[in-house]
Amino acid sequence: MTAFTYSIPRTRLPWHHDHWRRLITATRTQRLGHAWLLLGMAGLGKRHFADLLTQALLCRQPLADGAPCGSCQECHLVTTGQHPDNQHVQPAADSVLGEIKVDTIRELTAQAALTPHRAARKVIQIHPAEAMNRTAANALLKTLEEPSPSTLLLLIADDATRLPATVRSRCQHLLFVPPPAALALDWLRAVGGQAPAAAQYPLLLQLAAGAPLRALTLAADTELLAARATAYQAWLRVGRGQQDPLAAAVTWQSLDPHWVLDTLTSWLVDIMRLGSGGAQVAITNLDQRADLTQLARRCSPAAIHQFTQQVLKARRLLNTSVNKQLLLESLLIRWAMLAMASNQR
Repeated sequence: MTAFTYSIPRTRLPWHHDHWRRLITATRTQRLGHAWLLLGMAGLGKRHFADLLTQALLCRQPLADGAPCGSCQECHLVTTGQHPDNQHVQPAADSVLGEIKVDTIRELTAQAALTPHRAARKVIQIHPAEAMNRTAANALLKTLEEPSPSTLLLLIADDATRLPATVRSRCQHLLFVPPPAALALDWLRAVGGQAPAAAQYPLLLQLAAGAPLRALTLAADTELLAARATAYQAWLRVGRGQQDPLAAAVTWQSLDPHWVLDTLTSWLVDIMRLGSGGAQVAITNLDQRADLTQLARRCSPAAIHQFTQQVLKARRLLNTSVNKQLLLESLLIRWAMLAMASNQR
């Protein structure tokens, strides 16, 4: 998909103010601690927050509100990715499963025990933290249980439930939630007003489950809405018996299968909402309400729920070495069978 370039200013996002005040106050009162878990769905700016906080903690001349000055040598080193006291731990480029492996965490542990090179503390970011495999997460426990007084760990997770409870319990938590829609829309228009799909921001914010950065990414993709329509029509035609599931799977495979299954999940959730809450209930896919309402009337709620669980399982399997084409074919065959049974009700 084609991308439209945009830039997010390196300033505090408007829905981060409360979290910012909390951590800056904790810093000034010597209560920051040694490890924070920044959790919440993707697209809320957790990485942005962590980067700005790191810069503020390493800055020589922070402003009155704790924000980094942006002009000192420490700020320059952080923003260019060259500060020796700021490290990022993430999956290796050659990791087939996108994991953070134990050797990486052992290296982090060794680095965390060293004194800072330039600043008063080291700041180590782990993202996505849930990418640590079990062995790596267990190796991190030593640092969490016996922290260095001069090292701060920032774990950033979209799905913190994938982290072992032993890791979660040894961190302070900072939960990020979607901001009010009006605030998010104002920010989107200010930052991404020139995006190709900027006129669709209300819809895109819904599709992004209220996550502004995700909505901005969607708006910057000049082919996204067309791809969504293609995936949607293939799904509808399979359900109506107008397209072979195997052919539809080829269409889905030509798109991003992860994105397709996320989008399919949103359609199914909307069907369940419409089935239980009536025609006026709030849904994500506003522009597809008519079709989804018809499906809600025709399909058994239990069958939709069961199929949704199968889709969620398939979505998780996409992160393994599974044959994606066969996985999509299996799902679409199941959908065809569900729709056929619904037509006979």
